[in-house]
Amino acid sequence: MNGGDTAGRLVRPFTLTGGRTRPDRGDFTLITMVIAVDPPPDGSTRLQPEHGRILRLCAEPIVVAELATRLDLPVSVVSIMLCDLLQAGRIVVQPPRPVSRTTDLELLQKVREGLDRL
Repeated sequence: MNGGDTAGRLVRPFTLTGGRTRPDRGDFTLITMVIAVDPPPDGSTRLQPEHGRILRLCAEPIVVAELATRLDLPVSVVSIMLCDLLQAGRIVVQPPRPVSRTTDLELLQKVREGLDRL
């Protein structure tokens, strides 16, 4: 890889976000589920080609971490772009479900018994 490729790769995420370094909202974690709205709302704003890539990948529910991996972009950049799409009404977000804080002793006992059998 030559130096020009490296420099271009470093500039690209900055240009994708319009210079923004933080998302406008805190809706997105690594395990937040995102899905594209179909059909898109009327009068939707003009989006960058990368937004279109995100929408295609979000045709089926996908978590933010997997989306960033498939786009080969930092999660922070993807989160900023997802904020754009959320504000434009092009995606819906399903926050992660809270994990139960209660201990299921019966389940733990079954796991222990299974481990003992190994």
